[in-house]
Amino acid sequence: MIYTVTFNPAIDYVIRLDALTPGQINRNKLEDYQCGGKGINVSNVLRTLDFDTVALGFIAGFMGDGLERGLREMGLKADFIRLPDGQTRVNVKIKAAEETEINGIGPNITDADMQQLYAKLDAIGPDDTLVLSGSIPTCLPGDTYEKIMARLESKKLRIVVDATKDLLVNVLKYHPFLIKPNNHELGEIFGRVLKTDAEIIECAAKLQERGGRNILVSMAGDGALLLDEDGKSHRIGCPKGKVMNSVGAGDSMVAGFLAGYLKTGDYEYALKLGAAAGSATAFSIGLAERPQIDALFATL
Repeated sequence: MIYTVTFNPAIDYVIRLDALTPGQINRNKLEDYQCGGKGINVSNVLRTLDFDTVALGFIAGFMGDGLERGLREMGLKADFIRLPDGQTRVNVKIKAAEETEINGIGPNITDADMQQLYAKLDAIGPDDTLVLSGSIPTCLPGDTYEKIMARLESKKLRIVVDATKDLLVNVLKYHPFLIKPNNHELGEIFGRVLKTDAEIIECAAKLQERGGRNILVSMAGDGALLLDEDGKSHRIGCPKGKVMNSVGAGDSMVAGFLAGYLKTGDYEYALKLGAAAGSATAFSIGLAERPQIDALFATL
């Protein structure tokens, strides 16, 4: 089974305008509600690719009820911990000439709440996969991912981490199966601006030296690069299409890569499916659907 963890899930209220004019009343042309959060996005795209997952995390209040109901209607399995106070956050995504986001805060998570999550993680088996995605809420310590991976180290799980800076670097000693920085995030880790594939491979190799197994670097319109655990680099371009959405493309790439690897055990295939899934989301209003992924996969 694949488990995803989203510490601060959200309901995304997506608004579409011709133009956003600050200080005036703006009337939207289209609106949509989406169940959001990086781990939930991964679960959603994995479902699209015929892989079952269990979404873990925390919900609160009537917004949490709506999120849980929405996931159930989407066909996703969830095993959330319900918090006694606060509300699951609402994020406002304004899509006009430029994209503007207003993200909510979310409820407070206590040590006792975390113990409930640890109990669920302790039940994960050695053949399972765990995906840790996104930032940590400010109510939790910055070493939360490290604590989770240290606790599960003896299980030899396949763990995927999609995070940035110290949150990512500090878990490398626990040998995550896959990490996915983008090229800018990878450069920030080393205080550099990475301009060539050779520079990206050089920095990815340094992350491997620190313990990361497979380093998947997304590069927006330039495609992606994978340095696999055997030391072989794989490069893929980006399919052609009009970018309509920046939310969830990286999560979709993680889901596609993971689905491709679990299906075939082949890194080349996994990278190709990851690139197709990420691009399909970027070229869509919401997260990618199977026909779009299949069509783009055929062009790579």
